[in-house]
Amino acid sequence: MRRIAIVGGGLAGVAAAYFLAEAVKAGAAVEVELFEAGRRLGGIVETVREGGFVVECGPDGWVTEKPWARELAVELGLEDEMIFSLDEGRKTYVWLNGRLEPIPDGMRMMVPVDVAAVEASSLFSEAAVTAYRDEVGRAEELRTGAPDVDESVAAFVERHFGGEVLERIAAPLLSGVFGGDVKTLSARAVMPIFVAMEQEFGSLIVALQSKADKAQKPIFTSLKAGVGELLERMVAEIPLHWVRMNETVKRLEQDEVGWRVGTAVGNTRFDVVLLATPVDVAQRLMQPLDRRAAELMEMEASSAVVVAFCFLAPLDLPPGFGFLVPPGQGSLLMACTFTDQKYPNRVPPGGRMVRAFFGGAAAERLMRCGNDEIAAVARLELGQILGALPEPVLTVVRRWPHSLPQYAVGHLERMTELDGRVGRLTGLHLLGNGYRGVGLPDLIRDGRRMVSKLTQDA
Repeated sequence: MRRIAIVGGGLAGVAAAYFLAEAVKAGAAVEVELFEAGRRLGGIVETVREGGFVVECGPDGWVTEKPWARELAVELGLEDEMIFSLDEGRKTYVWLNGRLEPIPDGMRMMVPVDVAAVEASSLFSEAAVTAYRDEVGRAEELRTGAPDVDESVAAFVERHFGGEVLERIAAPLLSGVFGGDVKTLSARAVMPIFVAMEQEFGSLIVALQSKADKAQKPIFTSLKAGVGELLERMVAEIPLHWVRMNETVKRLEQDEVGWRVGTAVGNTRFDVVLLATPVDVAQRLMQPLDRRAAELMEMEASSAVVVAFCFLAPLDLPPGFGFLVPPGQGSLLMACTFTDQKYPNRVPPGGRMVRAFFGGAAAERLMRCGNDEIAAVARLELGQILGALPEPVLTVVRRWPHSLPQYAVGHLERMTELDGRVGRLTGLHLLGNGYRGVGLPDLIRDGRRMVSKLTQDA
């Protein structure tokens, strides 16, 4: 009987435990223990349901084109519970010079399918519009001149469209996902699809136009009862005796027969350890085992603060999904989602919901405040952009410290070296958002692949 420890009960750890539970049902000879330092499973995946409101405390869905979360939802019997973003009304704004300026229709991040939409927009100066026009004609130059090594997101975007597009669209969009500095984020790790487009077409606009006639799926997918239902269904399939809550793993030790996982309770022996903690915790546990591996795991991680306001009083909002706030615009906000305009089934009849996001230095400062103070700051910041808000019937505040790892330039190369070093520590494996992708589908994909490998090897 092979004994497996999962260290960390966030989404990555829960997914691994669920897939192992399914493997046991299919006859796999494994025993599992899941160690979680906190009081709940799921990490930043959490849904609050109250008074007909479905409030996401972390991610509110997943990118539809990545299939792994959908596959899991279907496997869990949730196919009929899936809902999709209301893309027919999709519009996102940028708070710029005291106004909400709409991002032109048909944009994929900072790339338009049709330059005419950019020309008709008030978001960009004539110089930026000219840069968009010229990018198409520079296709061969961009293709042959693409660097052979990784570069920053900032350098990549500036090569194609210039600094204004970087500042007004690319930087705030990517900050909402990674919370990072585009001058240090890796283009190859953060925007692999665009890097591949450049290698094939040179021009990103030409690349999108070549794919524009294909049937478009909704951009985002979620569940009627919230993303938390995906987690709850997995947890329901994990044997209760596998789970050790409020138990912090303090050390990992390898010997000639396997691994010892040390907690305040004592040491427990395992054949395999799946290290699914946040990357900073994993790095500390790795330090005594392989100093170079620990160095490769050293990365910045930004914090986030989320505040959701639920209303039953009228609230007039611009049509669309919400807005982004670039740096230097006099607001602490990073972004805001108009939740009931992005997804159906999120509010009761007559209800409205907005979610405010803070990142970077603003999140670090707010992290030290109480919930009432954080909510007051969020109402003030939103009010400066949207006007006075009615009194909410429900307010949800969540702090997510160091939750967004920064994939810095050279990330993929470091991960290749890290994989090689960890591979020498027989029976130890890394899972989580610090390595191969930060989204829900990426973590689910990694968990499934890891369990498949372990059970095939058993």
